[in-house]
Amino acid sequence: MLQMNEDDMPDFVFETELGCRVAGVDEVGRGPLAGPVTAAAVVLDPSCIPEGLDDSKKLSAKKRLILYQQLLMCADVSIAHASVAEIDEINILRASHLAMERAIAGLKRAPEHVLIDGNMIPRGLRLPATTLVKGDSRSVSIAAASIVAKICRDRVLVDFAQQHPGYGWETNMGYGSKRHMDALKNLGVTPHHRRSFKPVHNMLYQGKILTN
Repeated sequence: MLQMNEDDMPDFVFETELGCRVAGVDEVGRGPLAGPVTAAAVVLDPSCIPEGLDDSKKLSAKKRLILYQQLLMCADVSIAHASVAEIDEINILRASHLAMERAIAGLKRAPEHVLIDGNMIPRGLRLPATTLVKGDSRSVSIAAASIVAKICRDRVLVDFAQQHPGYGWETNMGYGSKRHMDALKNLGVTPHHRRSFKPVHNMLYQGKILTN
């Protein structure tokens, strides 16, 4: 049985105890009103683990970027998304799991075990897996995945912000900030908004839907 890591920083204990090729998996973007949900899978090289890996939310943007670049050079990294259309069709939880499954499938070599942040294993995963609540603060592999997913999704939202200025996606990353909510009222719903989410769903009845 895997032992709980009680340190403040994540470590490689879970991976070492498993004794095989382990992928850490995390997702970002369940809560926003706009944009995809993004997942990353990372298999670390035990001889080349970047220093300072931690929950992406605890790191500065500069530190995240440095670690992201290091991970691309010394780890097996895969990123995947589930689209807004998929989120609206199958719900955000299933979509986040779909993104995780895609990220795992995209690794250069399949892992022998998967460590997943949270408390649910994606139903389509056909590999041995362990869930870790607050895993990005406990496992360096999951922490690495959280960093990669955050960087990649943020870049998508910055690109979307250039297509649809006014919503503040370059800073709020699609979350329901005051600027974003004001823009929804004044500018309407874009193709990048999640129509199944209540604030967006309510706006649809006001007839302000952008078509491109």
